[in-house]
Amino acid sequence: MSSIARPSAPVRPGLRAALVAFRFRDFRLFWIGALVSNTGSWVQNVTVPFVVYELTGSAAWVGVTGFLQFLPMVLVGPLGGALADRHPRRRVLLVTQSAALLVALALWALWASGRASVVGIVALVSLGGAVAGVNIPSWQAFVSELVPREVLLNAVTLNSTQFNAARAFGPALGGLVLARFGVSWAFLINAASFLAVLAALLAIRGARRAPEHVEREGVLRAFAEALRTTRRSYPGIVAAFIAVAALGGLGSPMIQLFPVFAAEEFEVGRVAYGFLGAALGIGSILAAPFVAGPGMGIARRRLAGVAMLAYGAAVVGFALVPGYPAAIGSLVVAGAAYLALASTLNTSIQLQVEESMRGRVLATYVMFLTLALPIGALVQGVVAEAIGPRLAVALSGAAFLGVTVWLGWGSGLLAHLDDTGPEGGAPVLLDGAGGSPQSSDRSAAQ
Repeated sequence: MSSIARPSAPVRPGLRAALVAFRFRDFRLFWIGALVSNTGSWVQNVTVPFVVYELTGSAAWVGVTGFLQFLPMVLVGPLGGALADRHPRRRVLLVTQSAALLVALALWALWASGRASVVGIVALVSLGGAVAGVNIPSWQAFVSELVPREVLLNAVTLNSTQFNAARAFGPALGGLVLARFGVSWAFLINAASFLAVLAALLAIRGARRAPEHVEREGVLRAFAEALRTTRRSYPGIVAAFIAVAALGGLGSPMIQLFPVFAAEEFEVGRVAYGFLGAALGIGSILAAPFVAGPGMGIARRRLAGVAMLAYGAAVVGFALVPGYPAAIGSLVVAGAAYLALASTLNTSIQLQVEESMRGRVLATYVMFLTLALPIGALVQGVVAEAIGPRLAVALSGAAFLGVTVWLGWGSGLLAHLDDTGPEGGAPVLLDGAGGSPQSSDRSAAQ
């Protein structure tokens, strides 16, 4: 049985319920530790490209560094998912966060030694990406252990909010640290920030335990079996995979073109350029009370559908608006829609997936996003070079809207985001590759 204490009264959707997950002590601790840690990560995310460019004077090296940070995350995804399903997730997180702390300290020590090279920095960044790839499935799945099922959307939304809050002011803090104290302090601050999440994990005492009896088959074999089961039995999770791939490959690559828009299209300086990225985080923060409160009373298919339409329209709007203020407005809308969509997709997966496969399925979800991001960025960069950034981003936004229409009306997959899964009812079997839904009595075996 779960040791999580329940609220004294039923949770009713509304603005008063926007912070309901904070009633649970363990979630509060985890949230605060994550906010501090993610802020430190964004300080490093600002510092690494600065350092690489300072050492090489090459934008290509900056791109290679980013690619080699994402690639290990994809490669170790199956391992991270298997560990999340086979071992207590709190224990996995203690190990991965300790490893991430050591990598961050090594990066600081390398720079402080005065012998830093771009190869050494890229190697440590890649190692950090591998650690993150193992960490993420347990991190995502752990949230479901800290709160009861009926407030999971609220918890997932607040978890996403802290990440976007860190994204909103972490880069600003990084810029101030670089200007005032230098690179060494920026790397050291990131290393120290891991202590907050480690302290939170050590203080957590009421999390539910992951399944103790999971077959110890090979990592890749277990991962493939989870994919097959998901494809056949959980169309709502399949819809989430497709949506997040579209979000990463079509909706997010515009961010890499912000410097081009700032310099060539809007003709603004560095401070105004920084606000382009901050606008996304601000939009997410503004949307959080609605998604975390009234959003709990809206069907997930509707919330996700509206969010996808709004995000696609905002991307097209950003590409086509003539002035900088309107572009900022479009990005605020995009940030709000991103939070609503990401929270809804994550919640749908968490509610539908079997506990024994939760880590592997969440690892797959992250891998879809992680693969789509660099591929989309590469394609959109090439297209922008050929036809201009405005048209390239507009076409990408239009393609995202096309995926939305297909998911919602063409295939009907989006409707399955409201499926209840093993704890709330039977999943749905897909006939073949994507045919008509059929009822299943799988839940009888739970």
